[in-house]
Amino acid sequence: MAFDYKKEYKEYYQPPKKPALIEIPPMHFLAVRGKGNPNAEDGAYQQALSRLYGVAFTLRMSRKAGKNIEGYFEYVVPPLEGLWQQNGSPDGSFDYSRKDDLSWISMIRLPDFITEADVQWAIAEVQRKKQLDCSGVEFFTYDEGLCVQVMHIGSYDSEPETIAQMTKYLTEQGCIADHSETRMHHEIYLSDPRKAAPEKLKTVIRIPVKRI
Repeated sequence: MAFDYKKEYKEYYQPPKKPALIEIPPMHFLAVRGKGNPNAEDGAYQQALSRLYGVAFTLRMSRKAGKNIEGYFEYVVPPLEGLWQQNGSPDGSFDYSRKDDLSWISMIRLPDFITEADVQWAIAEVQRKKQLDCSGVEFFTYDEGLCVQVMHIGSYDSEPETIAQMTKYLTEQGCIADHSETRMHHEIYLSDPRKAAPEKLKTVIRIPVKRI
């Protein structure tokens, strides 16, 4: 049976519906950086996803393509993730009516055995076979550290209610949010919005924090 990160690391992908503190170790990702409204049809965000998934599935199928990656084992491609910032918001808060002002890093987690050289091979394979420009895809390491996280159930636009609960919890724990250029609002998308009703969407929300 293929290794499934969502099942093997439930503490990262299946948190409770109530906020909790958690220490997240460094992880490697495929990533694409961009700006703008993620809902824009055929916009930069949608194009980034096609590149990410193209490279991610090429890596997963690398053995069938004749690529011998040392330590390779069969695995399920992990879920899509995103790091988000809103321009002009140093405290990391969001105005959900200003989606055009967002900067983002879209990511898919990589197994530890995949190297930057393997990613470059997969990028070249996708460009050669599918004629898809993947020059913006990168090997990205994110050292997240101490965070508060929660499972949000519902539409993306209802996230402010959940974030308010997280902020209240932080105050009770003697912590504050710690957003910066290297520590960002983090979401993990466990549901496909094309198939699930908005009120049933499952999204892991993480906010970087520090103790005071």
